[in-house]
Amino acid sequence: MKPTVVSGIRSTGNLHLGNYFGAIKNFVKMQEDFHCNFFIADCHSLTTHPTPGDLHKNVRQVLAEYLACGVDPEKATLYIQSDVPEISELYMYMNMNAYLGELERTTSFKDKARKQPDNVNAGLLTYPVLMASDIIIHKAHFVPVGKDQEQNLEMARKFAKRFNRMYKNEIFPIPRPFTFDGKSMVKIPGLDGSGKMGKSEGNAIGLVEDPKSIHKKVMRAVTDAGPTEMNQEKPEVIQNLFQLMNVVSTPDTVLHFDDLYNKCEIRYGDLKKQLAEDIIQFTAPIRERIIEIEKDDAYLAKVAKIGAEKARESASKTLQEVRETIGIKRFF
Repeated sequence: MKPTVVSGIRSTGNLHLGNYFGAIKNFVKMQEDFHCNFFIADCHSLTTHPTPGDLHKNVRQVLAEYLACGVDPEKATLYIQSDVPEISELYMYMNMNAYLGELERTTSFKDKARKQPDNVNAGLLTYPVLMASDIIIHKAHFVPVGKDQEQNLEMARKFAKRFNRMYKNEIFPIPRPFTFDGKSMVKIPGLDGSGKMGKSEGNAIGLVEDPKSIHKKVMRAVTDAGPTEMNQEKPEVIQNLFQLMNVVSTPDTVLHFDDLYNKCEIRYGDLKKQLAEDIIQFTAPIRERIIEIEKDDAYLAKVAKIGAEKARESASKTLQEVRETIGIKRFF
């Protein structure tokens, strides 16, 4: 039997290069060797209070982007989180065994509370519990996670162990982080000089972004005054540009600009123009496929329906075990 993998992405806007190289590219490989459950986390996105129209639009967009990037609904279970109500019920049960102190100490809660002080809702606090429910509802063995989610996965492991111990029943396997070729998920830097590429940071290049916008963003990327010594170490803002070039450009192109940098002959304008061209060339077929899929309402609806049915089949079995273990049984 293939090991089970679960991973989701919030429906808070278009997917970007960071999502692709950090996760989706690897998902396409994983669906060949694992029983994969990939979902669009629309319930998670409610913590930021999107409008109904934006929420629906974003879910639809991300679904089309998953498909355009090569996630195959016949090989993997691709579904929308809210289409599987069993997750919400398990979330309720797991909340009963999660404690205020441990939730308040999580880095994700403290970061979000700092970023949105006027909207510190309970969903932000219990985010790790919902994430745990997403994972254990399918009895996942592995979860691909980046550095920013490692603590939340550790919380999921803790909640699964606690439930098993509390009810003296090994219902849940303890999920482990999945690494690709011995490495964690690839971190793609943003264009603002520090940190990773992200939707909320405004430093991302979307997979469906048009060429003019890509060119404009790359040309405005943060740089410095240039090297002053031969072979000097690149500062973070410059290393970020080279890291982007490493994933979209040819090795010869990277070597060419690296050599210019080491000789103190680099012109950042030329580097940015080349990087923009390479990003445009890389994203063009994905962008065309996204636009094509978005037009096919019947196909998107079919994928969502099939995914929901497959996900609910798995989730309902787990939930029934949980109900019986807790003592919630029907009298009729």
